[in-house]
Amino acid sequence: MKTIILAGGFGSRISEETDAKPKPMIEIGGKPLLWHIMQIYLKYVNTDFIVATGYKAEIIDEYISREKFDFKVSTHFTGLNSATGQRIKMILNSLSDERVFVTYGDGVADINVKNLLDFHCLSGKIATLTAVKPPPRFGSLQLNGNNVIGFSEKNALSEGWINGGFFVLEREVLKFIGNGNDSFEGDSLPKIVDKNQLMAYFHKGFWKPMDTLRDKRDLQEICNSGAPPWL
Repeated sequence: MKTIILAGGFGSRISEETDAKPKPMIEIGGKPLLWHIMQIYLKYVNTDFIVATGYKAEIIDEYISREKFDFKVSTHFTGLNSATGQRIKMILNSLSDERVFVTYGDGVADINVKNLLDFHCLSGKIATLTAVKPPPRFGSLQLNGNNVIGFSEKNALSEGWINGGFFVLEREVLKFIGNGNDSFEGDSLPKIVDKNQLMAYFHKGFWKPMDTLRDKRDLQEICNSGAPPWL
């Protein structure tokens, strides 16, 4: 079973870093984020990786050709301006595998992907995403009319569930990806939902994307603590 890592976007929200490199090549704890993501999978399953590249693809190509991995990693250039649906479609069309892992190249979690796979297989559906609680960013005010009477701390429990990536997809999802430049999240997943073929695997542990420079600093601090939960 193969793992597709979506690593072709421009990463414009963290342009301080991505002017020079694609987002998955930003280093955390001395290693590219791409390396960290692969370790999440290798802890639980044997898998080959296919990195779907686009923006500054040559940097990822050079890194993979230079490193001495003891597992199989390849790249597949999926276009500079392709949306996620088209990147997934291009790679699935090049494979004979009936089932794949798919994840984004910009987030980490302490997720047991073997349990995710088992959950998916038992569901009998064609797609499973991982539902996570977003990291809380703001506290809230306690008000009585216009009077401030207290403050509430930031609390992840008050946030709703969101799509955290870490998908398991059957080949049948190809039927739901159009011929245009479809977004997998915005165009394909709603069609899969309409057919009652999308499941959510609830992950209640650590999850964090790297969307901004602040996120990078947070992840670096976690690495500096010596015990990154995703490793």
